[in-house]
Amino acid sequence: MIEHNGITPAERTILRDLAKRVADVACLPIQEQRRQQWKRHNSLASKKPMIWLSPEGAWRELIPESALQCEGKKARDIELPLRRSLYYHDHFHDDNFIEKTWTVRRAIGNTGWGIEPRWHHSKESLGARTFDPVINEPADLKKIRCPEVREDTAETARRVAEAEGLLGDILNVQVKGIAHASFHMMAQYTALRGLEQVMMDMVENPEWLHEAMRLLTEANRRLAQQYIDMNLLSLNNDWTYQNSGGNGYTDELPAAGFDPKRVRPCDMWASAEAQELALVSPGMHEEFSLRYERELLEPFGLTGYGCCEDLTRKLDDVLTIKNIRRISISPFADVDKCAAKLGDKAIFSWKPHPAHLVGQFNEDKIRTYIRHTLEVTRANGCIVEMILKDTHTCENRPERFDEWCRIAREEVERQ
Repeated sequence: MIEHNGITPAERTILRDLAKRVADVACLPIQEQRRQQWKRHNSLASKKPMIWLSPEGAWRELIPESALQCEGKKARDIELPLRRSLYYHDHFHDDNFIEKTWTVRRAIGNTGWGIEPRWHHSKESLGARTFDPVINEPADLKKIRCPEVREDTAETARRVAEAEGLLGDILNVQVKGIAHASFHMMAQYTALRGLEQVMMDMVENPEWLHEAMRLLTEANRRLAQQYIDMNLLSLNNDWTYQNSGGNGYTDELPAAGFDPKRVRPCDMWASAEAQELALVSPGMHEEFSLRYERELLEPFGLTGYGCCEDLTRKLDDVLTIKNIRRISISPFADVDKCAAKLGDKAIFSWKPHPAHLVGQFNEDKIRTYIRHTLEVTRANGCIVEMILKDTHTCENRPERFDEWCRIAREEVERQ
């Protein structure tokens, strides 16, 4: 027997039972303690290093499809995040928290950018793609269009009613629009022009590249303005994932004069990154990317920058971003130099190397590695978070996450 929403009675029972377990976990006192700690951390008011595990691609090894009890895709799409929350509680002893909330996303879409990337896909299941450039001459830039935003209000209402009917008496159903404000213009453009071509353009065709970045900056600004005009923005001063790690819990947002009926950029976190420029000089990073990203971030209340790119030599420029609060310190960065430069000016959002979860798991090596970063950041008065992410495999050894977290916790507590 299938219900009208495509979920069988048996699946409904499974999902509701899981939701009840999540609700029980969410009500534990430790959850509120962690929220308050994150608020102090995000306000630069606490020197206690925070720990957050983000299994990302490795989730398929922690909770394989065979562990799911529902059969239909729709039910499985609900079952998986519920089981992830419970897995966090049962296995990880980091500073992540479990919310008694089920988020429904508004049905927001757009008409696209007028031109789409073209890729050559790897034959390997997780292999890298290669670019097949679709912008080959300056005239091709005219193909780029600012997307026109649309919301299917009927679909949004359907999603809300469905969630309320399934879980509304167990979890708090919350409706969110655009709550993750981030800008990735270099990723956008290299996908169209090609990474190698963009690198060459910095030297051979700098004005062409500037024209492209000015065009994308204006298009992203217009896109954001549509979200504002259509009242599609949602607060992200909560558990919303921020930048390339961490969450948005803070008492500093929303800004003064806030109207709950209309969220403004100044009430929100926002972030940007340019991973494609990891090997580019600080001067070129500033010239071709950061100067444009800075414009887009300017209206927002709190901002973050970076992802996997090494920002060691670029922190002076990054620190000029208005309201900068969180800066990604990648596995490839020089933590000693970054700690000395950053101090307590912004969150030292450290990304430990995920490769430690594969091959031979060496506890002593991991402990020494974490201890060094904690010691050097402590000496420089840094506000530190350890975000273990980009973990696309643990070689089917889920316990390695538990062990890594145990080691990190022991090192934090010994400080």
